[in-house]
Amino acid sequence: VAAVKSSIALAVSVAATVLVFGPSGTATAAGSCPTAAPQDGGAPDWTLNGATGSVAVTGSTDTAAPVVNVTTPFSVTQTQVHTLHAGPGPVVPATASVSVCYMGVNGRDGSVFDSSYQRGAPVDFPLNGVVPGFQKAIAGQTVGSTVAVAMVPADGYPQGQPSAGIRAGDSLVFAIKILSASS
Repeated sequence: VAAVKSSIALAVSVAATVLVFGPSGTATAAGSCPTAAPQDGGAPDWTLNGATGSVAVTGSTDTAAPVVNVTTPFSVTQTQVHTLHAGPGPVVPATASVSVCYMGVNGRDGSVFDSSYQRGAPVDFPLNGVVPGFQKAIAGQTVGSTVAVAMVPADGYPQGQPSAGIRAGDSLVFAIKILSASS
């Protein structure tokens, strides 16, 4: 049974169990996002110098949440998507409903404003029901992929989202693990 959660205008439902494509491409049951901090060390999977500031993203693993380090204030003039680790599954269509684990970070101050990793549970939603930058990050990727996106305010919340501490003009960064997709 899925419990309905409202999460920064994503209006998603959390599934009790979802399918994840493992390394062999076979489906395995998974019902959580890792909450553990990653081990120290190693280079980030992606670094990006913005119009101001910079971001360094280390993608999640099967046992650890992602790390998003921001030199503030961080902003971009164009939405940037980077595949941290390509998954073995099928390509996610733009019209899909997906199950993901994600962390959202505000570029203005580096704060985490929303994280399914912190809650320990993935979220399910149709791609046409989320902000454009989230759609750009997921559509066209393969299931099982870990991706990061640095989005311009127009692709996030152009008017802001005060309940999440997001102001008009804030660039946002997401680290996302795509668990499943259905048409």
